[in-house]
Amino acid sequence: MRKTLISVVGPTAVGKTKSAIEIAQYFGTEIISADSRQCYREMNIGTAKPSADELRLVKHHFINSHSIHDFFSAGAFEKAALAKLDDLFAELNPVVMVGGSGLYVEAVIEGLANIPKIITSIRTELVDKLNSNGLGPLFDTLNSVDPEYAQLVDKQNPQRIIRALEVFMGTGKPYSFWRNLDSAKRDFDIISVGLELDREELYKRIDRRMDVMIDEGLFNEADALFQFKDLNPLQTVGYKEIFNHKLGKYDYDECIRLLKRNSRRYAKRQLTWFKKNEKTRWFNPNEVSQIRNFIETSLKN
Repeated sequence: MRKTLISVVGPTAVGKTKSAIEIAQYFGTEIISADSRQCYREMNIGTAKPSADELRLVKHHFINSHSIHDFFSAGAFEKAALAKLDDLFAELNPVVMVGGSGLYVEAVIEGLANIPKIITSIRTELVDKLNSNGLGPLFDTLNSVDPEYAQLVDKQNPQRIIRALEVFMGTGKPYSFWRNLDSAKRDFDIISVGLELDREELYKRIDRRMDVMIDEGLFNEADALFQFKDLNPLQTVGYKEIFNHKLGKYDYDECIRLLKRNSRRYAKRQLTWFKKNEKTRWFNPNEVSQIRNFIETSLKN
């Protein structure tokens, strides 16, 4: 059997961790986490990491592997994950990858675009605009020059928005153009499993999970990280809302509302991103036997 990576994707709170563990246990293999935040040791509650019990069930890679003070981009993850896959495939086949960070999943499956080097003055100019006028005007510009990527990008993530704009300004072509170039060739097969729920049920799950996170101490975790709020890993849903509350921009009740609303919006963007891959087969997370049969049939073909 050719080396095969089973990629499990889907929106936040849909049940990816549980499904990935079930798949990995069935095939006697290990899991690579393709999550852009669960790799950071200091971010626990707000990233919905697998529990200690879940981590004991199956060995995970790229959970708690880095500090928020480390540089770890999608490009760095691509190189590290491919190297880890080489090691794992020497003894295991298939291997499971799970995550909701579209760019990280794409980096491993398709490879990131080989974008020409951009002169640093462009980024400096964009960062100055961010500091002077905030993120809103930069996103509006991105939406006008590259509406395709604007639909997918995390609208609260300045690094991603600035990156897309600097690529456009430096190359004259939208970031989506570079993303849509031919995929990199991989020496392993890929089976892509998508998990989805009825939108109303998914949104209820997201709201319930946020309530659990708050009960478990999300505000205390964010308070402990407040001094590092400008670091890129913390420019994410679940932390930024609490930082802004701590800065006095809105009260506690509004913070809770925004935490849930922005999590639901993030889930919608995740689905939009993952649905672009026509090779992904979609299932309800409760369809355990159907998922298993699909994977086994794909492995035989």
